[in-house]
Amino acid sequence: MNPQANQLWTAPRWALAALLALLGMLGPFSIDTYLPAFSGIAHALDATPVQMQQTLSAYLFGFAFMNLFHGALADSFGRRPVVLWGIVVFTAASAGCALSQNIGHLVFFRLLQGMSSGAGIVVSRAVIRDMFPPDQAQKVMSQVTIYFGVAPAVAPIIGGWLFVHAGWHSIFWFLTAVGVVLWTANYRLLPETLHVSHRQPFNVRNLMRGYWQLGSSPRFLLLALASGVPFNGMFLYVMSAPAFLGGLLHLAPTEFFWFFVLTISGIMAGSFASGRLAGKIEPRQQIRWGFTVMVLVSLVNVAANLLFPARAAWALFPIALFSFGWALMVQVVTLLVLDLVPERRGMASSLQACIGAAANGVVAGAVAPLVMHSAPAMAIVSMLMMAVGLVAWVFVRRRWPQTGERAVV
Repeated sequence: MNPQANQLWTAPRWALAALLALLGMLGPFSIDTYLPAFSGIAHALDATPVQMQQTLSAYLFGFAFMNLFHGALADSFGRRPVVLWGIVVFTAASAGCALSQNIGHLVFFRLLQGMSSGAGIVVSRAVIRDMFPPDQAQKVMSQVTIYFGVAPAVAPIIGGWLFVHAGWHSIFWFLTAVGVVLWTANYRLLPETLHVSHRQPFNVRNLMRGYWQLGSSPRFLLLALASGVPFNGMFLYVMSAPAFLGGLLHLAPTEFFWFFVLTISGIMAGSFASGRLAGKIEPRQQIRWGFTVMVLVSLVNVAANLLFPARAAWALFPIALFSFGWALMVQVVTLLVLDLVPERRGMASSLQACIGAAANGVVAGAVAPLVMHSAPAMAIVSMLMMAVGLVAWVFVRRRWPQTGERAVV
């Protein structure tokens, strides 16, 4: 924690949470805004559904790759420069998407979007831990998630409206404008939270040593799996949205927002509950509650999809409840990850995000195309992804029983 934290941000804590949530909005806006225009973009660029799916997987793999470096750069050069340069590249890439004339161009610029949009998400976690002790950090992370949750709910509404009234190019021009606004806000308001005495020398040997320290830590890897892979139980439905919502549930593009509103409401409610529980119960108990919710909901979702045809009237609610369980536990697990290596929190955040984003990329590019036309298959795969995280957490608790018993100051 920065010893001068009280002097760096004198405004209310919620205001910093709101600023950091704006950074996190780049990710969901990059994905959710253009999903309602999937078929329209494919028709305009003469692209197949598989090629269009690669615009998602290229973004996610670019996100995963650069996440290896955002945190390490932020540990060496400071949080602020990495955020500002990341937004610059994102803004330029968004303009490139708007100007794309074929699917190859679009995939390339989506890759650049993914490589740059992760800077804000990764660095914001380190900023929170720079500024606050564990209990307060959990509350701020919960506030960030609540504010951040507005973006995925609003993005498909904006994207659907723009697509219908101004064409698919306007969606990416909108993202370009978002980048300009975010850069201006962060340039004026975001403080540098990394104390000069905490900066790590930036060289290849030092970087590789840090990654070896984290990558060879079974506890780090298991915690990263516990927080990241269950997210894909929900993310699978996001990546399959055009087929799931349009094909299976027969919703129009302008009705996609119902799915996002319900899912994000679950995330926001779980995050609110997580913030309220911070410091009141042991972290391990909160993690247990989150997994319990996800297990029960997953079982009900599988049974319902096997017994009944999927209908919008009920099929969206299990996903929202699953999201609640995930949000209830994820901030706690993330803080456990960051506090494993206090001197390299940026790098820890990077590698954790990279593992999660790599899993997202596999889901978008390989898993979703295989199951997105079958509601029962999606429910089963969602449950299996949650089970990976649950098994990882059980291993952590058995091998390191003290994990999650109390916060680290």
